[in-house]
Amino acid sequence: MAKSQRASGILLHITSLPSMFGIGDLGPESYRFADLLASSKQHYWSILPLSPTRLEDSNSPYQTSSAFAGNPLLISPYLLVQDGLLSKLDIKHLSTSNAKVNFAAIYSKKQLMLKAAYQNFKKSKLNATSEFETFCSQNNHWLCDYALYNALRQKTGIPWYDWPLSIKNRELYAIAHKQQQLKEEIEAEKFSQYLFSNQWYRLKKYCKTRQINLIGDLPFYVAHDSADVWVHPELFSLYQNGKSKYVGGVPPDYFSSLGQLWGNPVYNWQNHQVTNFEWWIKRIKHTLTQCDRLRLDHFRGFVAYWQVSAKAKTAQSGQWIKTPVNAFFETLTQTFPSLPFIAEDLGYIDKPVKRAIKQLGIPGMRVLLFGLDSSKTNPHAPENYTKNSVAYTSTHDTNTVFGWFTTEATAKQRQAFLKLIGRPVSKRDVSFEAIKLVISSLAGLCIFPLQDVLGLDAKTRMNNPGHPKDNWQWRVTEKQLANLCIDELYDITVTANRA
Repeated sequence: MAKSQRASGILLHITSLPSMFGIGDLGPESYRFADLLASSKQHYWSILPLSPTRLEDSNSPYQTSSAFAGNPLLISPYLLVQDGLLSKLDIKHLSTSNAKVNFAAIYSKKQLMLKAAYQNFKKSKLNATSEFETFCSQNNHWLCDYALYNALRQKTGIPWYDWPLSIKNRELYAIAHKQQQLKEEIEAEKFSQYLFSNQWYRLKKYCKTRQINLIGDLPFYVAHDSADVWVHPELFSLYQNGKSKYVGGVPPDYFSSLGQLWGNPVYNWQNHQVTNFEWWIKRIKHTLTQCDRLRLDHFRGFVAYWQVSAKAKTAQSGQWIKTPVNAFFETLTQTFPSLPFIAEDLGYIDKPVKRAIKQLGIPGMRVLLFGLDSSKTNPHAPENYTKNSVAYTSTHDTNTVFGWFTTEATAKQRQAFLKLIGRPVSKRDVSFEAIKLVISSLAGLCIFPLQDVLGLDAKTRMNNPGHPKDNWQWRVTEKQLANLCIDELYDITVTANRA
């Protein structure tokens, strides 16, 4: 589907899909969800980053240990059985009925599963051997370093900046010695990445047959304890010992009166410019092979970022630091002339950021929940949406529409919302009425979190910024998907000329 056509879609991360294995994965339920999208005339499936997550980083896909690797937790046990890499007996212990994702349990179980799959692969001499070798060759620019990093990380149990000096500083002899010492573990890590890649591109190919485009998500930062920062310390603001000088975040905003302190090391943009932004270009190019369009998280950070001392306790004491934005966007445009991007332009957006988005010509985001203050100039009010924008009812970082209306909205905001609808509605109908408002707007593309399509409450929000606990755990049930109002969604999509 061309970017210029009116269309709509649903936001649902892979981990939130139903599954008998405790976490959504790339197995049968992801294909069924693609079918549901197609049945309701939705042409976009928006997801969160596919990067690896960790317990230490609150399981956030925006605090990743690699800008290139895929998340092994998303690998489907069912498909591994189907492909002859595991038996039904091998995956029996993975079965669980947890309503939410229990990450602590899932990490250990999936690790054992992947270890068994790798051992079976080595024993069986399957036809996939040449495919695996091709995958390793094609992804050599990041895969070898990531596999070694992950093997060392699991072996030591501590961050790379606390490793012995020779390994931390990547001295050639020490690295060669570890590569030999951990040869088996490194190969197993590569194999896990191969499995993820194989399953992901099979799903992507199926989505194409159902006329479903995938919207990926590119986190602005990577975790301090990541393969990227270990391999390329010169691209980040670090002391010689590997510790962060400054970390990223945002000043006080809608989500937190103290601001948000993310803890990621900020970039050394001067060194990125010296390399003509090679790391960024490779990263974006790699991610675009996984999806059709790409949401650039924290877009304003490409223009100027909030820099806070690594010793600070809150984000209040930071300052805005400009980037070589013109040079970066010139390189971006030359490399990706179709500019298949969506700018996440929420929060504090000043004139330079607005100017950058306009110059690139890419759409920004509009969120209905931010547009209910009765202001005639609020860009998030539906009447102010433009064709070149992507409109959302809510996002993974906000409350659901129903949760907002019943627990968060002021009387004035509820009144403004009902005025937009134009008639009295019950609390249970507010979510679908919000979808109607957005889908009938001028915005070229509309995206609805599945929680809003299902009319779910605040307990189902995906993330609560500034509150690191109990995030990213929500899962939709098979029963809820069975009750999805496909016919109603189909009808309003057709009526809004988005089918």
